[in-house]
Amino acid sequence: MAYTAEAFQNEFLALGATEVNAIVTVTSSGAEGGLRTAGATEIIIVDCSGSMQAEGRMIAARQAAKAAVNCIDDGVRFAIVAGVSTAQQLFPAPGQLAVATPETRAQAVHAIDRLQANGGTAMGAWLKLAHQLFAQRPGDIQHAILLTDGENGEYKGYLESVLQEIGGSFTCDCRGVGTNWTVSELRKIATAMLGTVDIVARPQDLAAAFEQMMTAAMGKTSAGVQLKVWTPVNSTIRFVKQVEPQMVDLTGKRSEDGPRAGRYPLGSWGSESRDYHVCVDVTAGAAGDEMLAARVSVVEGDVAHAQCLVRAVWTDDAALSARINRQVAHYTGQAELADVIQAGIEARKAGDDRTATLKFGRAAQLAHQSGNTATEELLSTVVEIEDAATGTVRLRRRIEAADEMALDTRSTKTVRVGRGQ
Repeated sequence: MAYTAEAFQNEFLALGATEVNAIVTVTSSGAEGGLRTAGATEIIIVDCSGSMQAEGRMIAARQAAKAAVNCIDDGVRFAIVAGVSTAQQLFPAPGQLAVATPETRAQAVHAIDRLQANGGTAMGAWLKLAHQLFAQRPGDIQHAILLTDGENGEYKGYLESVLQEIGGSFTCDCRGVGTNWTVSELRKIATAMLGTVDIVARPQDLAAAFEQMMTAAMGKTSAGVQLKVWTPVNSTIRFVKQVEPQMVDLTGKRSEDGPRAGRYPLGSWGSESRDYHVCVDVTAGAAGDEMLAARVSVVEGDVAHAQCLVRAVWTDDAALSARINRQVAHYTGQAELADVIQAGIEARKAGDDRTATLKFGRAAQLAHQSGNTATEELLSTVVEIEDAATGTVRLRRRIEAADEMALDTRSTKTVRVGRGQ
């Protein structure tokens, strides 16, 4: 895989300033010929709790699982897990992984017809079984789909302990069908597992959602990509966040890698580009002083694919230090956008309409300024936007649960600012 890494920043700091910000764009052109440089394993986890029987959700889940299986490439290992009060492997035999062929895909589709809605919800157990199956294939591109329609039923703290144990070991995309599940719970799983979370409000849309997720997974060609950040003496990392295509705070996922260096997991990659916000604290220098604040590398194992530098130059020229880098400003605004949307939703749930209106108004203003039309359209389902430029909105009297959950789940999705702007 060929990668590039490019830093965007205003390296000039005012005298006394100690904070350095840069947006690092990592781009991969994909493996030659589009072939994987590693094996791949897929696990599909379907909630089979009793509530899935309602509104045709179980029927739709079977169709979706079949659609996903039919998207798995030949040679990829895979398994189907039925999620109830325990984790039950549906296909192939317990403890095994199937190798995708026309025959095994047909067998899996036949087995999926046996999925029945009858049991509880134990997401921690489901994820632990997936982790055990993935452990058979170290080095593979490891991806799971988790579907649920309700809240986790395990004792308090168990799911968190599982995520603490296995977080980041594979990628898990989480989908909630209907409106009886909890966004924060699935977001917690998706964040720990470097995956995505979204709502599928109508069961009949599940098959298309599963096809989209599996097709995207089949486009990944490399596993275990990391961002390695080295800092010199008198320089420390404040945070490292993925800021595009969605906000993910990687700071707590750091693993040390020798003196003054740490690695942050980026998951599996295909031909794509992502942006990361690196913030470094440094010791203030005198006018004319210059230092390397951080060296950022894209690595796989011991191989460094690309590298860029984050610099700091102190100046007494206010015109230079006052320049705001457009990329840094843009993603700082996108982070605030996600925060105010979630704060607005919490305020509305608490009955604090005044605070909710203020937060959603600020969100409308930020979405408008950044050209994030997708979020602006989602906001319009919960507020009437009278003037997006000034953030003037009115809370709608009636808000559909699915609309509010869609706004919540997609609040962390971002748009990229034009480099030429």
